[in-house]
Amino acid sequence: MGEKTRNMTIFTVRTAIGREEQVVDFLATNAEKADGVHAILSPHGVVGYIFIEADSVTEVQQISYRVPYVRGVLTKAVTLESIDHLIEFKAENVDIQLGDTVEIIGGPFKGERGKVTRIKTEKSEVIIELLEAAVPIPITLNLDSVKVVGKENRNK
Repeated sequence: MGEKTRNMTIFTVRTAIGREEQVVDFLATNAEKADGVHAILSPHGVVGYIFIEADSVTEVQQISYRVPYVRGVLTKAVTLESIDHLIEFKAENVDIQLGDTVEIIGGPFKGERGKVTRIKTEKSEVIIELLEAAVPIPITLNLDSVKVVGKENRNK
């Protein structure tokens, strides 16, 4: 059986700033009961707006009715091309490698040093083990929270 193609119609829902995740949870619960809602998207860095792929604006209005923190539904559909830059994944060039010694520059462990045990480039995270800890405990940090202070010998 061939996959049925559908026309992608994307609508915008205005939300209270900082409450996007909660609204997505409420909308996802309501969307389980609706057949016409296909996807809900809250891009990182976009505050106050959520994008919903649905068959019609009526479907979006129905699932967002009486949902806390929803400020309104924009009735005009947006094109995928107009929001493509918001959802496009851009891998950062990371100069951290396994075994490097890093210093934590933010958060509760600020000033501590650790050794890199794993790198998650898709999430911009690094997993380190503290050097001065009695028991090695892996800590997951954002790449912005660490700086490299010692490189692993890379001439092997």
